[in-house]
Amino acid sequence: MIKNRLFPGVLLLILTVIVLAACGGGAEQEPAQSQNQAQEEASEAADVVTTASIVNTNQAFLQAISSDGTWIIATLKDLSFDQDLVLEGAFTNRDTPARKIALYTQDADRNVTARFTLSAPKLTVRSENARIQGGTFNGDVYVEAPNFLITDATVQGSVYFSSQEYRDSFQMTNGGAVTGELIVQ
Repeated sequence: MIKNRLFPGVLLLILTVIVLAACGGGAEQEPAQSQNQAQEEASEAADVVTTASIVNTNQAFLQAISSDGTWIIATLKDLSFDQDLVLEGAFTNRDTPARKIALYTQDADRNVTARFTLSAPKLTVRSENARIQGGTFNGDVYVEAPNFLITDATVQGSVYFSSQEYRDSFQMTNGGAVTGELIVQ
C-alpha cells in the first residue's frame, strides 16, 4: 500500500525534473546557438572585407582602388597596367579618412617579407590621407586630395599636385622617395 502511494509521487517528481531540464536546457542552448551564429556571421563579414583588399590580379586591384573598393589595397605580386589608375572614394581607418596601397607582404611580427612593383602610366589620387607604402610605383602620380604620403616606398616618376595646399600636406617618410620632380600645376 505504501508502494502504491509513493509511485505516483515519484513519477510526478521524475516527470517534473525531466520537463524542467528539457525547458532549461533548451533555453540555455538557444542563446548559445544565436551567439555562435552571430560570431560566425561577424567572422565571415570580416573575412570578406579583409580578403577583398588583398589582390593578385589586375581586375581585383582595379576594383579595390575604386570608390566601391576598400581602404587598404595589398598586392601579392608585381602588377602592370597600360591604362591610367584612379584611387578614389572616402574610406576610414580608426575613424580617420585613409587609403593605402600596400606594395609589400609582412609576417606576423610586421617584418616586410616581400616588396612589389606597381606599374601604370599615371596614378591619380583622389582619396584623402592616401599613401603608397613598401614597394615601387613606376609612373607619375597626380594628387588631387590632401595628406598624400609615400612611406618606405619609391615613386619612379614625378608627383604632380593640383594645388599648393596638397603639395604642402605631402610627406615622404621612412625612406620614401620620388625619382622625378614634385610639381604644382
